[in-house]
Amino acid sequence: MGIGDLIRLLGDGNTHSGQELGDTLGVSRTAVWKQLKKLEAMDLPLEAVKGRGYRLIESLDSLEGSRIVSQLAADPRRRLHRLFIEDVLDSTNTFLRDRFRQGAGHAEVCLAESQTAGRGRRGKSWSTSWGRSLIFSLGWRFEGGVVALEGLSLAVGVALAELLEREGAEVALKWPNDVLLRVDGEWRKLAGILLEVTGDVEGPCEVVIGIGLNVGLSENGRLAAGQPAAALTDVLTPPPSRNALAAGLIESLLTLLPAFERTGFPAWQQAWNARHAYAGRHVRVHQGRQEYEAEAQGVDSSGNLLVALDGETRALTGGEISIRPS
Repeated sequence: MGIGDLIRLLGDGNTHSGQELGDTLGVSRTAVWKQLKKLEAMDLPLEAVKGRGYRLIESLDSLEGSRIVSQLAADPRRRLHRLFIEDVLDSTNTFLRDRFRQGAGHAEVCLAESQTAGRGRRGKSWSTSWGRSLIFSLGWRFEGGVVALEGLSLAVGVALAELLEREGAEVALKWPNDVLLRVDGEWRKLAGILLEVTGDVEGPCEVVIGIGLNVGLSENGRLAAGQPAAALTDVLTPPPSRNALAAGLIESLLTLLPAFERTGFPAWQQAWNARHAYAGRHVRVHQGRQEYEAEAQGVDSSGNLLVALDGETRALTGGEISIRPS
């Protein structure tokens, strides 16, 4: 019996006796009890109902491959080579990078219920508690080289924003790879995008697109975020199914990536600028050891952020740059 099997049984929000859980899982009640004791440490509060059994205080929407694939349109389903759903990984991006090293990886998707060593931009960690986030990575092999990937993370941001808008969320994009959600009149971080690229500047290269999206967020998770954080449960009741979100994201990206290879970022430039969280606002730019204030403008056809400073326009590329509202 894995801990994931137990969580999936309890995830319906109903009360289950220790005997029922043991019989279903084929283990003793003592073995069930030992596993139940681990749930609090996993940020999954458990309620013991005297004489009846145990229930998770919050029901969980477990990931199911068959439910995800069944929601895909025919063309994206044909393009999807393989779908992995794991209980716990250090990082879904690392999982797919290893797949590429093994000669696979192209058009493969990996989802995890929890990850322990996920990475955000600039080396920041992105660890998540079980079942509350959509932890998603997709691998794609490009023939045009690294130079052809300019602006790809921004195009992915547009695709994710469009998906969330269809669900009824009001979102904005923060350069270069964050999605913000409006909660109580202010923008808070909802999702992050991390691209990891290996290969040649001009030859074939492999890209792993990692996305972390907060569907739900516990108080511990908000404290760990280190910045104002949001989840879809803050504004949508009930929130969309994680399986439906995963299917929508797979469909969007498997449509986007072949088109991006043909056209590059300009086809998404206008859509990104229309959702620019800080357009026309003064921002603090952190660039290496430098820090200065500038006025944020739009992004150019390569995905660089244009800012006005001392009467001149500067183009900021990715890398070790971050911006905050002034």
